Amino acid sequence: MSLTRKPRLSGSKRHSAICALGAAALLCASASWGDIYMRIDEAGVVNLTNLPVDPRFERILVEPVERIAARNEPVRGATNSKGRERYGQVISALAQEHGVPGALLHAVIEAESNYNPNAVSPKGAVGLMQLMPTTARQYGVADSRDPAANIAGGARYLRDLLAMFNNDLTMAVAAYNAGPQSVIRNGNAVPPYRETQRYVPKVLSLYQRNQTLDL
Repeated sequence: MSLTRKPRLSGSKRHSAICALGAAALLCASASWGDIYMRIDEAGVVNLTNLPVDPRFERILVEPVERIAARNEPVRGATNSKGRERYGQVISALAQEHGVPGALLHAVIEAESNYNPNAVSPKGAVGLMQLMPTTARQYGVADSRDPAANIAGGARYLRDLLAMFNNDLTMAVAAYNAGPQSVIRNGNAVPPYRETQRYVPKVLSLYQRNQTLDL
């Protein structure tokens, strides 16, 4: 974000213009993120930006620490507790059968569909664990809307991703969202996709919470 304005400056008018632009900075900050910097150049032009490239810019507004922390927190919705209870036994059994933590299956299911077996994404992912058609075929899932079949396919996929990335949970979760090749191409790091950057901390946070709930 950057803003440039050239007021007619003289004495008190100059002060008023700076105050007005300071107010504009506050409004900009409320709609975006980051510190706000100001510089008045030789021609009297007042410049505001959150990305200063000139050391003569002065910081006039500091983003509060709590907002920075909030910006890095995963977005959470209300957990479908009835869905979690309804599929709890199936998830527990399939987690044990395929060697995947039940808390992780719950985390992925909550992040993907919030326990809705009929969920369909704009990209065509289906069911509780939002299996793409190619993934469903790969793991022998004939009906992705069948909760048990969907969870079984997703559990086997997660198991294979964990093995592929040497039990690195972060990389496995990133690969579940963006595909393993995306993670590999990015040097075995979380790909720079906005969706994946939000998805990974959300799932990991839910996983940690679920461990305390013994899911």
